[in-house]
Formats: sequence, C-alpha cells, structure tokens
Amino acid sequence: MPEPCRLSATEAARQMRAGTLAPEELLESCLGRIAAREAVVHAFVHLDADAVRAALARACEGPLHALPIGVKDILDVAEMPAAYGSPIWQGLRPRADAAAVAWARAAGAVVLGKTVTTEFAFRKPGPTANPHDPRRTPGGSSSGSAAGVADYFFPFAFGTQTGGSVIRPAAFCGVVGYKPSFGLIPRAGVKLLSDGLDTIGVLARSVADCALLAGAAGRRDLGDPDLRPPRPPRIGLCRSPNWPHAAPETQALLERATTTLGAAGAFLTTRELPDAFAALNEAHRLVMLAQAAGSLGWELLERRTQLSDGLREQLEWGAAQPAAALEQGLATFARLQAAFPEVLEGLDILLTPSTPGEAPLGLESTGDPVFNHIWTALHVPAVTVPAGEGPNGAPLGVQVIGRRGEDAAVLTWARWVAAAMG
Repeated sequence: MPEPCRLSATEAARQMRAGTLAPEELLESCLGRIAAREAVVHAFVHLDADAVRAALARACEGPLHALPIGVKDILDVAEMPAAYGSPIWQGLRPRADAAAVAWARAAGAVVLGKTVTTEFAFRKPGPTANPHDPRRTPGGSSSGSAAGVADYFFPFAFGTQTGGSVIRPAAFCGVVGYKPSFGLIPRAGVKLLSDGLDTIGVLARSVADCALLAGAAGRRDLGDPDLRPPRPPRIGLCRSPNWPHAAPETQALLERATTTLGAAGAFLTTRELPDAFAALNEAHRLVMLAQAAGSLGWELLERRTQLSDGLREQLEWGAAQPAAALEQGLATFARLQAAFPEVLEGLDILLTPSTPGEAPLGLESTGDPVFNHIWTALHVPAVTVPAGEGPNGAPLGVQVIGRRGEDAAVLTWARWVAAAMG
C-alpha cells in the first residue's frame, strides 16, 4: 500500500469515506513527508503543523473533507501571513480567506500552509527547487504549489496564472495543471496583477483531483473526468505561432503524441491558429504590464525601492503606456476571443505544447511562458498532463485547450489524453 501522502485526493477521499484511512493518518503522512523533504524543495513560506492539526479537528463535512491543500501566497488565508512574494508586505496577516479558500474550506479542505510565489506572481523567483532535480527551476509563479504537489506534500493546491503560471510549473514538475475558463473561480482576496488576465487555477496529481478542487472553489459541477467518454476525442494538433521556440524534445513530444493518440483511436488533424492570433503576443505583454502598473500603483509610488529592479522597470514601462494602447490591447483580446470558437469548428480540443522544453537548470529564472500566454489571453480552459521525459530525465507535458465555458468537457478529454499518453 502506498503511503497516504502519495494518494490522489480522490482516492484518499474514497478511502476516508470507506473508513480504511483516517484523516489523521493522511495529515501526519503529509507532515512527515514535508519534514523529510522541505529543506530540499522549499515549497512553503508558512507552515504551522500544530495549527493544521487543530484545523483538521474543525474541518467541515463535504467533498473535500480532511483533504490537505496548499495555497499560493497570492491568495489570502485568514490568520496566516500574506507577503505576496515581496518584502513590502512582510508581517501582514489578513483577517479573511480569499473566496476560493473560503469555499474550499466550506467543502472540508484543510489548509496546510502558504506556498512560495514569485514576487507579486511576476518573475523574480523564490527559493523553491524542482523535486525531480533540485538544480532545475520548478517554474513559476506558482512554484511552491507545483513542487509541493509533485513531492507529495499535499494532493492539490491553488495557483494563479497571468501568463503561464499554472501550466508551466505543473509541466516542469510532472503534475497536472488546470487553468480554468477566465472567472470560473472567484478572485476576491487575491493580490491582483492584471485584471484582464489573472485566473485562479489548481495543480494536482490527477485530472480528477483538479476537477474536485476547482469545482468546490468555483461552486461548479465539473463532472468526473475518470468516467470514460463514449467516443475518442477529435483533436486539432496546434503548434501555435510560437513553435520556433520549441526545443527538440518538445518537437519530438508532439510527434510522439500524434502517433500515440492516433493509435488510441483519436481523430487527429492539424489545426493552426490563423495569422491574426499572433497579435496576442504583443497585446498580452501590453495589457499585463499596463494593468499591473495600476494594480501595484501603491507599491510603485510608495515602496518602489523595495521592488526588484526587474519588476520596477516593467511596471514603469506599463505606467508609461497611453490609455489608448491599453484599450487597443483589450480590443485585440475581445476580437480574437470572439474568433476562437471558429478555430475549433468540428473539434473537441486542441493539443499544443505546455512548455518550450524541460525545466531549465538554475533557480534564477522560472522559464518561458511562450506556449501559455496566448491561451490565457483567450480566456479558455487549459490543462497540462504529464507526457514523458526529456533528454535529461526531466518531465514534459502536453496542453489540452478547449472552448471557454466548456471546462467539464476539457477536463474529460484531458483525462483521456493523459491515459493514452501513459
């Protein structure tokens, strides 16, 4: 029998309902794993084991009863520190949970602790290392959440995505990452970066676990992705306008996926985005930075010396953009969001790379979101599932994209792809 900390959330919940696993066993197994590995992984910015044990005793009954979760330190948790990855906010202890955390706790979840984020969920990394190879980045900005799931600290966790901050770290760490349709999970209580892009997502070790946590946090029925669909999917293979950034291992991965998914019965066709969608590369940067300058206005105006040089420069560039440029960027978003359903005509999903390649060596960067930010700007659901390893043994993933609002279907097809890819 596997250690309880290695169980998926759905399996742990099943065993607890059956009475074959005690909630205390699951929690103590997770805490034991953390004690053994946190000095290597550095997933947490806050963990109080005694407080977590007390929280377990008060946990509500519900679909998440007694399941431990990690919470990215961009989402507030009542009476836990919230620094947002910055020295500016050290010492802050919010009185209330972010809405997503509140609804997860109402469903019975136990918040294990706050996980490492990059500075304001932008680019400056924290200390988290990739559990598969501590010399490599875990990705970001949801660094601690991805690494904690991958190293069995908790079965699932909240992250956020403005560019690629759920999908990229999930792929680099070899776990499942789900960025829902924009707005599916409420953002109240989140330290906002970009109002038009920020999306709360979840990281887990199975697609079904993602559906379980996101469904509770968003108060939606996202179905059971483990139920086998009545037919194989119709998949559009989409290299995207950023294919030149794909490393050899990613190019080979898409070829292998084509062969594997076809052999499993999927209908496959090439389906590239029309040329107009390349405009999202520039529009994403402009909207993100112009809106970030507004969201972090107090920090930029009153605490600018405590911002990293890189973030301060980017915020100053965003603040210098004329209002008309931001309006044009948002208009580009709206125009291409409206055009995207036609791209999927006759298909269930697109399959596209999750990352340019393996997680890079070094912890000074969290990697390139070049295969993620277009989908974030389109506000569509995206799921990355593990799909093998690169030449250095580091994880690779493939990304499943669907229509906005069709999250339950996208999760079902992502589970099908994950099973077919092995």
